[in-house]
Amino acid sequence: MKTILRKSLWLALAPLAFAAGSLVFSPVVKADTDRLVIESGDSAQSRQHAAMEKEQWNDTRSLRKKVNTRVEKEWDKDDVAFDLRDKCQQSANVNAYWENNTLRCLDRRTGRTITP
Repeated sequence: MKTILRKSLWLALAPLAFAAGSLVFSPVVKADTDRLVIESGDSAQSRQHAAMEKEQWNDTRSLRKKVNTRVEKEWDKDDVAFDLRDKCQQSANVNAYWENNTLRCLDRRTGRTITP
């Protein structure tokens, strides 16, 4: 009975002993840390984010261009009106007057637009 107990104990402990022995005699693993890996930071997510930003920039650029064109047209209209007002006020025609609401030079008698 003692021999059966020893054999079963040996069969149970043999794998543990073998595992412990293999750890003792295994070579030490050492990682090389003398190399530096630099990633570009370029990933699918960053490319998608950059594409979305570019699309938004293009859309806002289009809107800015429209706004700037509109402002330029308003400026040109005011500039022309300013010049016409000066011409109207300096006109030799005594019946010419400047109408601020319509930005036109009008005749006092007829109310029609005149060119000074």
